[in-house]
Amino acid sequence: MAKQMTEMLKGTLEGIVLALLAEQPAYGYEITSRLREQGFVDIVEGTVYALLIRIEQRGLVAVEKVPSEKGPPRKVYSLNAQGRDYLEEFWVSWNFLADKLTQLQTKKESNS
Repeated sequence: MAKQMTEMLKGTLEGIVLALLAEQPAYGYEITSRLREQGFVDIVEGTVYALLIRIEQRGLVAVEKVPSEKGPPRKVYSLNAQGRDYLEEFWVSWNFLADKLTQLQTKKESNS
């Protein structure tokens, strides 16, 4: 099941991270910690950082460099208007897929 979960997460992690940023701005390690608190314990920081670079390049987030007590400034990500629009589309797609999967599961269970 772990491989299946990994494959499913690949297609949804972007939306999950954007949803977290819609709640409050955060830097990379904070996002990883929040994901783990939500039960996504197998997600590694490298995956999150690569995703943050992609969503920044696509213009879905605003980035602010904030001084850090240790080391270089942190990049704090927050959802911008384009990111909010993208997240809304993500939820529409998610709800459509979830509904269709539930219908398939219900149909399978009633035929058993």
